[in-house]
Amino acid sequence: MEILAFGVQADESPLIERAFQGHHAVRGLGVFLDEDTAPIASGHEVISTSVNCDLGAGVLEQLAAGGTRMVAQRSTGFNNIDLQVAGRLGLTVARVSSYSPYSVAEFAWTLAMAVNRRIVRASTRTRDFDFRLDGLMGRDLHGRTAGILGTGKIGEAFARIAHGFGMRLLGWDVTENPACRELGLTYVLKERLLAESDLVTLHVPLLPATQHLIDAAALKAMKDDAILVNSSRGGLIDTAALVGELRAGRFTGVGLDVYEAEAGLFFLDKSLEAVEDDTLARLVTFPNVLVTSHQAYYTEDAVGQIIATTVDNVLDYTAGRRSENVLVPRS
Repeated sequence: MEILAFGVQADESPLIERAFQGHHAVRGLGVFLDEDTAPIASGHEVISTSVNCDLGAGVLEQLAAGGTRMVAQRSTGFNNIDLQVAGRLGLTVARVSSYSPYSVAEFAWTLAMAVNRRIVRASTRTRDFDFRLDGLMGRDLHGRTAGILGTGKIGEAFARIAHGFGMRLLGWDVTENPACRELGLTYVLKERLLAESDLVTLHVPLLPATQHLIDAAALKAMKDDAILVNSSRGGLIDTAALVGELRAGRFTGVGLDVYEAEAGLFFLDKSLEAVEDDTLARLVTFPNVLVTSHQAYYTEDAVGQIIATTVDNVLDYTAGRRSENVLVPRS
């Protein structure tokens, strides 16, 4: 059987081919799955997708009509998949429940430190042999407060690094993590966390209940000189409201590895095209904002684990087994 994998990055391609070797043939495509590319999957019982693929009702119906019976998503997030429609169509859907939490936590810290110490501005200057320090002053994070929204595996990894910096730790989650408490983290209401934190980082999944978790009111509750980092899902932040606060001169820095309208933009080269997204275009102009292209997970360790789990999910499907990774079981 040949597996068709959509949205495969150049660095991923040899890893996917090696992982499936001896099991199934695999063909990786650089294009993302959407209504225009769905016909390519015709005749493939199993396909693999990335988080920026469109698996809405229309696409799923095309896949089912073309003979697809299983979707193996190469990510933890699955907000791009209409699970109810997949179930109705008899499509099995599986994801990667977990992978290296350090990849995302370490990158979140990279964003935080980059905006705090003005690394992008400094690098741009020195390339022009401008070695002035004007406008490059940052702050010690030692002794300041880190607010962690979401204290699962990634939030815990972020907390451990923050603890190493000597920061006071505040946390918010529906379920408390004993390991975070052992680090000295105090669980508080979201409103208190936002009001007291010098650094706010997001590590929660995107669900209807967390859509725009950081909305206009939440942003106004934050300190004027706070740092905000999002390496989870773009929809957690109301970007239009964030732009409004940035225009008012608020926040020391904002580091975003995700964006709520990133589908059709991230992972693609749009450098020669007119920017149609006015909100994103305005966002990247702020000197205290750093936007990266959903790369927090992108380490050899994490991607290797994601691909290995994807292979296991496909093998489970063909063997009729069900694991914790299955979102919609085989009918």
